[in-house]
Order: sequence, then structure tokens, then C-alpha cells
Amino acid sequence: MPRIVVVGSIAIDEVVALGQALRPGLHLDGRERGRRVGGGAANTAIPLAFAGHAVTVVSATGTDADGSTILRRLSEAGVDTSHVARRPGPSTRSLVLTDAAGERTVVNLHRCREDGPPRRLRTLPADALYVRSREADLAWILSERLDSTLVVAHLPPSTAGCRPAHVLVASSADLTREERDAPWATLRKAGGQTVRWVVVTHGADGAEAFSEGRRLHVPAREATAVDSTGAGDVFAAGLVHALVSGAPMESALATAVAWGTAAVEWEGVPPLERIRALV
Repeated sequence: MPRIVVVGSIAIDEVVALGQALRPGLHLDGRERGRRVGGGAANTAIPLAFAGHAVTVVSATGTDADGSTILRRLSEAGVDTSHVARRPGPSTRSLVLTDAAGERTVVNLHRCREDGPPRRLRTLPADALYVRSREADLAWILSERLDSTLVVAHLPPSTAGCRPAHVLVASSADLTREERDAPWATLRKAGGQTVRWVVVTHGADGAEAFSEGRRLHVPAREATAVDSTGAGDVFAAGLVHALVSGAPMESALATAVAWGTAAVEWEGVPPLERIRALV
């Protein structure tokens, strides 16, 4: 069973469904859809655990009731939370607005952070390490893991040398025009010479993967979008699942697109049965 460590945020999402798309100046009606566990690390770790991997989350949560809820729900999904730091105060919390087309807007209300880089990453056993964090102080730790662990990192940040990795993943919505036009040349700088592939997601248009002189493209299948929240994270879970299982990028990209497409058909992370049907 491959061991996968996921680094990033874990949160409580407060979900509101809007009757129409969010635009400036509108007065909108909304329906409360409840609270659920979210955040990039949680949205990636849960489907990986559903797929049968030994998944550990490295993150931080508060000492409030929300923190206990987050840890309990992750544990119920099969995720190891023993390396989640409990910080005094509230947990990370976000407001998620979804519209009838499944598009989402995320408003971060509070972030719970550690005081410095999670040094326990240096020695945690792992076959793969996935980084879904915007913290800029992880480079030296990731560099230490490159020789022994598959390192996949999400961008941003995308400054030179900030994300030593073998595979970089980015959403086209987060990129500048220059980065979209030349992703291999521009984004590879964030990971350095160890980068083998740069993967760019395009939502309903699927995803691309770039390496030296190569470009792969996998279109997304048609889907009825319910909620796009976390779809990119589930895409990354599918990518890591395939790569750590030994798949080449050609088939790993197809797996990732299938997982990400399935994610938009559910509110939150797809259930265990749906993920296992994709494995």
C-alpha cells in the first residue's frame, strides 16, 4: 500500500447555494447548504484514502470544536491525522458560494497556520508527497525529499526555486498570460531541474501535461456540474494515485481528468463508492 503525505489546509466550509451567478452589484438570494470539511489537503487526502492508500495529512487546525470535527471526519475517511498540529484559537474557515452552473467562489474567513515550516516532513515515511499549500517556506524540506520520494507540488506560489518537485500542477485560472502561453518554460522554474512534468488544468476543457519537447492533452468528458469546489484537488488526487502506482504520465493524466470530472458531479468530495469505481 503506497504511503502518501499531503500537505496543505484543512478547513470547515460553510456552503451557500446562489440562485444565479455571482456578479458585482447584484442583490442575491441564497440557501444555506450546511457545513462540511474542506481545504486543499482534505479534498486531496480523502479520495486518496478512499482509493486504498495510506494517507497522512500534515496541516494545522484550531483547538475549537471545528478543529475536532475536522479531525474526526478525516479519521472516519481513513486519513491519518496524527501529524496535524493543534493551534490555540479557531480553525481555518471558508465561505463557499455555489451557483446553478456549479461554479464556486471561496471566501477565506480565517486561516489557522503553524509558526514555521512543518519540520516533521523531513522524516515522515512516504512514497509520494503532495503539497497543496501557498506557504513559501517549504523549499528546503522538499529538496531533502527529492531523492527518495515522488514530490508533486501545486502552484502558486510559482517564484523560482520555491517548489522543488518532480511534477508541478497548476490551474490555468491562476496563471498569467505568459505562463499560459509557455507553461514548461515559465512554471518549471518554480521546481528547478528535477521537474519532469508541468501539468495545467483547464476545467471543463480537461488538462495538459508538458515536458521537454512534449505536450499531452486529455479532454474532460461531459458532466452535469453540481459543485466545482475541490475538483482541482480531486484531480490532483487522481494524478498522484496513478503516478505512485507506477503509471506513465499519459495514463496518469487521463486518470486525473476522470477523477476531477467526477468531482464536479457531487457536493464536496465524491463518496467512497464513486472513487473506487474509478480506481
